[in-house]
Amino acid sequence: SSLDVTFLGTGAAFPSPSRGASALVLRRAGQCWLFDCGEGTQTQLMRSHLRAAKITKIFITHLHGDHMFGLPGLLCTLSLQRSPDASVVPIDIYGPLGLRSFLWRSLELSHSQPLLPYRVHELVPTQDQCPAGEFRDFSGLERGEALAQAPAGTVLHLDAETDSYLLLEDEELSVRAFRLFHRVPSFGFVMEEKPRPGKLKVHLLQELG
Repeated sequence: SSLDVTFLGTGAAFPSPSRGASALVLRRAGQCWLFDCGEGTQTQLMRSHLRAAKITKIFITHLHGDHMFGLPGLLCTLSLQRSPDASVVPIDIYGPLGLRSFLWRSLELSHSQPLLPYRVHELVPTQDQCPAGEFRDFSGLERGEALAQAPAGTVLHLDAETDSYLLLEDEELSVRAFRLFHRVPSFGFVMEEKPRPGKLKVHLLQELG
């Protein structure tokens, strides 16, 4: 299937009237995958040819605000645009450990109750992904009753053999996360298309010379 990339924001630290904070959309097979969701992403979506309702997966590279402060608002807007339906497939959100707590607490404290289901898949970072002294362990943010109220999801650990995190895989491609070094633990995402066998009938070509 064809892939199409739209940059919604390339600004750093904060948005400007003409340039949004970090966000881009990869369009594939009628779905939109959002990578980072800085402040102003909703406005940029409205200015683009894309439909926010087509977003099915969201990938957050790291927990700096200019890469994720737009996410709670976007989830609320998507919820308003969709009718509550038990058959609706949840939006899958991938990002560093701590993202699940950030989203749940933001929506809880603002008395927001998104009708749109979502799942948060957290990547457990390693301490060598940021400068010494900057690493924070967010593994114990939610416990007991609080954890039971938080959104569904999974916790993904580094696969030592591939030095990556397998996020999803289908018959056409696989998506993995790999570690980056930044002021806070960060991740890059790689989409790898699987080999597609050709449709040429080689034996007939050989017979025809």
